[in-house]
Amino acid sequence: QVQLVESGGGSVQAGGSLRLSCAASGRTFSTYAMGWFRQAPGKEREFVAAISRNGGSTNYVDSVKGRFTISRDNAKNTMYLQMNSLKPEDTAVYYCAAALVPALQSIVVVASARYNYWGQGTQVTVSS
Repeated sequence: QVQLVESGGGSVQAGGSLRLSCAASGRTFSTYAMGWFRQAPGKEREFVAAISRNGGSTNYVDSVKGRFTISRDNAKNTMYLQMNSLKPEDTAVYYCAAALVPALQSIVVVASARYNYWGQGTQVTVSS
């Protein structure tokens, strides 16, 4: 089992930046493919970004491509989401998640149903 704790959320103006962190404890962090999801009020939870076990492969939802960067540091058991050029429509609770995947290092996981563990979420609010 792994425990996930997000941090780094807050309130910023449009055009600003935030960096979210997801600290993992428990089983070996590098065993998991990781992802970020978000849920805005009244909306379904949506995929934002994912990264493979070794960090070599990533995937993003189209709306954040070129603005957000997902990364991980397996030595620190931490995943990050650097968010630049933030827009009001990025306002949501952001969740990190961990998925057990086979040893193939390049797998990224997009479907939320494939994730085994979730953090409690961190609020990001972008004002215009």
